Amino acid sequence: MNIPFRPKSSLHFPTIFVSFLTHQSTKCLSSIITSENPKNPRNPRPHYELSIISALRDCSSNFLIPKGQNIHGHIKKLGLDCNIFIQNSLISFYSKCGLISSAKKIFDDSEKLDAVSCNIMIGGYVKSGCVNDARELFDKMPGRNCVSFTTMIMGLAQNGSWSEAIEVFEEMRLFGVFPNEVTMASVISAYLHLGGGIVRKGRALHGLVTKLGLLRFVLVSTNLVHMYSLCSNLSDARRLFNEMPERNVVSCNVMLNGYAKAGLLDLAREFFERMDDKDVVSWGTIIDGYVQVGRLTEAIALYCEMIRTGLCPNDVMIVDIISACGQATSFKEGLQFHAVTIKNGFDCYDFVQATIIHFYAACEEVNLAWLQFKLGSKHHLANWNAFISGLIRNGRIDEARGLFNEMPERDVFSWSSMISGYSQNEQPELALELFHEMVSRGVKPNEITMVSVLSAIATLGRLNEGRRAHEYIVDNSIPLNDNLSAAIIDMYAKCGSISSALKVFHQMKDKATDVSPWNAMICGSAMHGHAKLALKVFSDFKGRKIKLNPITFIGVLTACCHAGLVEVGEKHFKSMKSVYNIEPTIKHYGCMVDLLGRAGRLKEAEALIKSMPMKADVVIWGTLLAASKTHGDMEIGERAAENLAKLEPSHGPSRVLLSNIYADAGRWGDAFLVRKAMQTQGLIRSPAYSGIA
Repeated sequence: MNIPFRPKSSLHFPTIFVSFLTHQSTKCLSSIITSENPKNPRNPRPHYELSIISALRDCSSNFLIPKGQNIHGHIKKLGLDCNIFIQNSLISFYSKCGLISSAKKIFDDSEKLDAVSCNIMIGGYVKSGCVNDARELFDKMPGRNCVSFTTMIMGLAQNGSWSEAIEVFEEMRLFGVFPNEVTMASVISAYLHLGGGIVRKGRALHGLVTKLGLLRFVLVSTNLVHMYSLCSNLSDARRLFNEMPERNVVSCNVMLNGYAKAGLLDLAREFFERMDDKDVVSWGTIIDGYVQVGRLTEAIALYCEMIRTGLCPNDVMIVDIISACGQATSFKEGLQFHAVTIKNGFDCYDFVQATIIHFYAACEEVNLAWLQFKLGSKHHLANWNAFISGLIRNGRIDEARGLFNEMPERDVFSWSSMISGYSQNEQPELALELFHEMVSRGVKPNEITMVSVLSAIATLGRLNEGRRAHEYIVDNSIPLNDNLSAAIIDMYAKCGSISSALKVFHQMKDKATDVSPWNAMICGSAMHGHAKLALKVFSDFKGRKIKLNPITFIGVLTACCHAGLVEVGEKHFKSMKSVYNIEPTIKHYGCMVDLLGRAGRLKEAEALIKSMPMKADVVIWGTLLAASKTHGDMEIGERAAENLAKLEPSHGPSRVLLSNIYADAGRWGDAFLVRKAMQTQGLIRSPAYSGIA
C-alpha cells in the first residue's frame, strides 16, 4: 500500500482529527474538505486521507471502538468509504478490535478490493480464530505475496495444524515467494511440533535461513537453537547460540532448557550462572532441571535464592516443586509450599488444587488430601480424579469406588484410575467388569486404560480375552506407545503364547524408544524357560541406543537360572556395574544365589550372600536353604535355617526344610527336635496350592 508521506506539520493531526470527527458536524467537515478541493469534493487531499487512516489506526491500537465507529459513520456520510485505502483501514480497525463480522461486511460489499484487502481480512480471520475462513479466502485471493503466505502459515500453526502450515510453506516456495523472518520462525515451530525427521529437516531449514540472510533475526536463531536442543544436538545448538549477533533472555532460556531437559545439570548450572538477565522462566527452568533428576534439596535451595533476588514464583514453578515433594514424600517441604500457594493466591487455580491433593495422598496423609478435596472446586474433574487416585494409592480401593460412583461426571482418567486400582490390588475380575461398563457407556479407553486391562487379563491367564483386547486396540486406533506394546507382549507371554508375544515384539521393536517392550520379551521368555530366546533378544538389544535398566537383568539372570548357565549368568551380573553402571539390587543377588544353588555351588552362593552390600532377606536365605536340601548340604542348610529364623522366627516352611535335610542325612533325632519345636511354637506348614485354575 503506497500512502503519501505525512508532513511534519500534521504529526499530531490524527488525535485532533479523531476528536474533530467525534464532536464536529458532518456538514462542517464537508465544507472544510470542499473548500480545500472545490473541483472534486469526493476526493480529499492526500494528507486528509492519511489523517483518516491514522485516526482509525489509533482507534484500533487503543481499542477505541465507539470512536472508530463514529469515524466510520462520518466517512460514510461524506462518501469516503469508496476509497480503497480507507476501506482497508476500516477492515483493519474492525478486525483488530475483534468485530470480524463488521470487517467481513465491508470486505464483501467492496468492489475494488486488492491483495492488501485480502491480507488484512485473512489476518482478521486468523486473529478471531476463523482459520477455515482464512484458508478459503487465501486459496482464491489474487496476487498472494509474502504477507499472505506468512499470515496463513502463522494462523495454521497457532491453530495446531502443523502439517497444513508446512504444506502452505512448500506452496510458497513453489510459487517463488521469498519467506521473511516471521515466516521462518513459524515454519521451524511447525516442524518442531511434528517431530518426525526433524534432524534432517532442521538442517535444511538452517541452510535456507542462512541463504536468505535471516540468521541475524533473534526470533529465527532462537527457534533454530530450540530445534537443535529438542534433537539432543546440544553441540550445534550451543555453536549457533554463540554465533548469534543478538541474544535476549528468551534465547538464553531456550539454551538453558536444552541443557536441563537433557539432564546435563552441570552445564545447565554453569550456563545459568553466566546469564546476565534472569527472569522467572530462567529460574523455573533450572529448578525444574534439578526436580526432574530427584535433587529436590538443591531445587529448593535455588528457589530460596530466587526469592532473595526479589522475583516472585509463578504457579507452574510451585506446582512443579509440590509434585516433586510428593514423589519424594517430603511432607514438611511440601507443606511449606502449600502455604506459598495460599500466600500468592495460587490455591484458587484448579490444577494447583489437584496437585496438592496428589501431594498429600503420596505422603500417605489421606485425611489432609480429603480436606483439600473438600475445600476445592467440586466442578473441577481433576480434583475428583486426584483424590480417587490418592485413595487407590493408599490401598483404600473400596472408598475410591464409592467416590467414583458419586462423581457428577467421569472422563477417561476417572475410569482408568479405577480399572488400574482393581488390577493392581489383585482384583482382575472387577477391573475387566468396569472396563466393559466403560465401553458400554461410550467412553473410549486410552493407552493407559488398556495397559491395566491387559495386566488384569494376564493375571487371569485368559488368552482368548487377551486376543480380543489386542484386536480392540488395533480396531480403535489406540496409540501403541512403548508401555502398551510391553503390556501386550507381557499378556501373551503370561497367557502361554510366546509365539504371539514374539510376533508383536518383532512388529514394534524398531519403533521402541524405551526399554520396556524389550524387558517384557526377555522376562516373558525367561519365565517360560525359553532361555536361548531371552538371551538372543538381550544380545540384539545391546547394540541399540536405548538404555538398559535393572529389570532387563532380572530377565537375563532368570533365563540363566532356568538353563543352568552359571558362567554366562556371572558374566552378565558383573557387567551390570562395570559396563552398564547399574547397581545390582537384592533381587539380582537373589537370582545369582538361585543360579549358584541350582548348580550345587553352595559355598560360592553363601560367600556371595556375605559379600552383599545389603542385608539378605527371607527370600535369599530360603533359596539357599532349598538348594542345600536339594544337594544334601546339611552344614550350609543349618546356617541358612539359622539366619532365616533370626529374620522370621515364625517361618514354618524353613523348619520343614531343615527337618527334611536332617532326615535325608539320617539324623532322625535332629529332625524330630525340629518338628517338636515347630509344634511347641505353634508353627504350621503352609498347605500346597496351585496357581493354575
